[in-house]
Amino acid sequence: MVLIGIRESDTEKDLSWIVKKILSVKAWPHPETQKAWDVSVTSAGLDILLVSQFTLYARLKKPKPDYSKAMGPTQAKDLYGQLVEEVRRQYGGPERVKDGVFGAKMDVALVNDGPVTYVLDSNDPDG
Repeated sequence: MVLIGIRESDTEKDLSWIVKKILSVKAWPHPETQKAWDVSVTSAGLDILLVSQFTLYARLKKPKPDYSKAMGPTQAKDLYGQLVEEVRRQYGGPERVKDGVFGAKMDVALVNDGPVTYVLDSNDPDG
């Protein structure tokens, strides 16, 4: 599962960077050698679930969250749609890459397989 937050300044260049990272990061052990951090989602043949999550850019300076760093919904929907299509184009189409309904209230269950969660931020390419 990949939670996608789109920052107000994100562009198609950021989209390309994040797609590459989603598909190439080695986050799983090798199935035969058990060598850690050796297999990407693509080399393991795993499915991907993309979920739009504008709240990732919330700032909690006051008791009420501030979402001013998140891109507005119209622009974000377009960019998110482009991201979904690009991940699908590069990795097996809609059979392999699923997504939710942009802007909808959804119940999504997540089982975190191990103590690993990554934050990928195109504004911090070394991070």
